[in-house]
Amino acid sequence: MPFTTEEGGRLNNFAPETKTYQAEPPTKAQQRNYVVLGVAALALVSGLIFVAYSASNVS
Repeated sequence: MPFTTEEGGRLNNFAPETKTYQAEPPTKAQQRNYVVLGVAALALVSGLIFVAYSASNVS
């Protein structure tokens, strides 16, 4: 484990660094899945807002 010695003789430990890597762009199938999930999320949120609005105007 890497460490440094500071003034006064104190040791300072550091966590090991993880390896970094270049992210890969999403494939066509992943992009399609993102669009489908986005549309489903939009429909769900719109439905919840509609129900909340309808329930608040019942009387």
